[in-house]
Amino acid sequence: MQPRSAERLWNWLSQGIRLPLFAATILLAVYGLFYANPYELRTLSLCGIYALMVIGFQFVFGHAGAVSLAQATFFGLGAYVTGILGASYGLGFFATFPLSCLVPTVVALCIGIPVLRLEDHYFALATMGIGLVVVLVAIQWQSVTGGTNGLPGVPPIEVLGFSAARRFPMFVIVWAFVALGGLIGFQIMRGLYGRAFHVMRESHSAAACMGINVSRLRFTAFLLSAVYAGAAGALMAHLSRVVSPENLELPVMVTCLTMTVIGGRTRIAGAILGASLVVYLREWFRILENFYLMAYGAAALAILMVAPYGLVGAAERLRERLLSSPPPQPPVPATLRFSETSVTNGEPLLVVADVAKAFGGLRALDGVSFTVAEGEIVGLIGPNGSGKTTLLNIISGLYQPDRGSIKFLGQEIAGDPAHRIARLGIARTFQHINLADDLSVLDNIAVARFANEGAGIWQSLAFPGPDPALRHARAVAMTAADMMGVAGVAMQASGKLPYGTRRRVEVARTLAAAPRLLLLDEPAAGLNEEEQRDFACRIRESASRGLTILIIEHNLVFLQELVGRMICLDRGRVIAEGVPAEVQQNKAVIEAYLGRDDGLEPERDGGTISNLQAAP
Repeated sequence: MQPRSAERLWNWLSQGIRLPLFAATILLAVYGLFYANPYELRTLSLCGIYALMVIGFQFVFGHAGAVSLAQATFFGLGAYVTGILGASYGLGFFATFPLSCLVPTVVALCIGIPVLRLEDHYFALATMGIGLVVVLVAIQWQSVTGGTNGLPGVPPIEVLGFSAARRFPMFVIVWAFVALGGLIGFQIMRGLYGRAFHVMRESHSAAACMGINVSRLRFTAFLLSAVYAGAAGALMAHLSRVVSPENLELPVMVTCLTMTVIGGRTRIAGAILGASLVVYLREWFRILENFYLMAYGAAALAILMVAPYGLVGAAERLRERLLSSPPPQPPVPATLRFSETSVTNGEPLLVVADVAKAFGGLRALDGVSFTVAEGEIVGLIGPNGSGKTTLLNIISGLYQPDRGSIKFLGQEIAGDPAHRIARLGIARTFQHINLADDLSVLDNIAVARFANEGAGIWQSLAFPGPDPALRHARAVAMTAADMMGVAGVAMQASGKLPYGTRRRVEVARTLAAAPRLLLLDEPAAGLNEEEQRDFACRIRESASRGLTILIIEHNLVFLQELVGRMICLDRGRVIAEGVPAEVQQNKAVIEAYLGRDDGLEPERDGGTISNLQAAP
């Protein structure tokens, strides 16, 4: 190996938990080869099977943030396919194993389309209900599944005349699949595609407004969890040589969930550590006979209380405290180009016509119409509850209008999904900051390049080693970070930054997508006067590069120096539009902010509302 290659390998292993994981792998191989007895080999094989199932579960539970209770169902289906085809039809491993992965995936494909539309506990309950149905089928279909007695006589794995009937060959095969599954999981999640999951866990809306198809991301994670669970179930059938409804039942799901949370929900090392610890805890406490479940549950609960982020997460945090190292060097900035050529031929860039939206009996928007020309910075003002944020949500695709038309670049976008609108060239921020705290500032910004770089699961698997899409996205992100004055903290974790800096990071993330239209929702909230002045200068500089900006802001002093035109909403309608001085002197605008009072002259305070600061 060349010295430079060896140095790169050592640097990679030294990051985070990788070196301990590599050392543990060597120790496991040595122990299994020279010291473990048949019972210990079986226990270690069981640890590997559960670890493989947990790695799959991490896709949907850890990375996608969805509480699926169908992992045991996929696990049991994989076991039953191997058991039925092997014990009843005599098929070999090369036939049964791919089908054991395929059948759970097809089931996940069928149930995922309707079930993944549900959120939170509704999704969990739906997946649990599906699992209960499969258990009942396995019990009642006795002619095929053997009913409650199950199917004995599952043959051992045979590969090219080599039989894994003994414990050691099975141990090697199981852990070879764990290594392969872990490598594939790491390859998928290591790059720009994996970073998108972090943002999706934080906020589906923010991810969609960056051009990320959230539904597809969740669906892919669900299918991957089924593939891994089916593979683990097939190996379990070969290890135990029998399949029964116990492989499908809720205790298996509870065990999988416990392993994931104890080890760490997003780390492959956590899957292995959690699975091994839980399996051995159960073995150690069996000597307590009737009390072993209580002791096992108490030990698991104690671990969760001591390490709420999982054992691997606790180890990483401890390492940061004891062995703090300087952050890596930021990449060299790449060119970030905004389109400076007109594509509208003098027509407005954005046309909003007669847009209405009601929530039950509350009419948030009632026939809003206005236009935004290329290169403009337009302020959208109005008292609280006037419909400003609702309007931005409709323009960006998060809400669907009840009526009306929205055209961007001459194309009708009303009713289009948010990720498709984002890919046309509309980016936005939110009232509440939606950054992934566990990602660095640079990676939070780089995720905005998801659509620009064509990130996807196949691209992640096609390029071994560092992800080229992530590398280029980070370089562009450095330019966007410099534009908003946060390049100096680019390699720091976003969760450790002050509020004002985090607000700048979110705006930098929108700039990294190189949009044509930027929607800003109260970007100056929480900034002091000096920060507001600097922020306004940076926004004007961005606009001079070809950006068009529509900005919601309650701070009218900040806004009047920034925008060329203001639009005021009240009760879902446009009540004034024009240059800032005209709008601020408009009687209807003053009454909207102050309320109508016959004993009060609207022309007080110089006849403007520039000194008003409405509560966010």
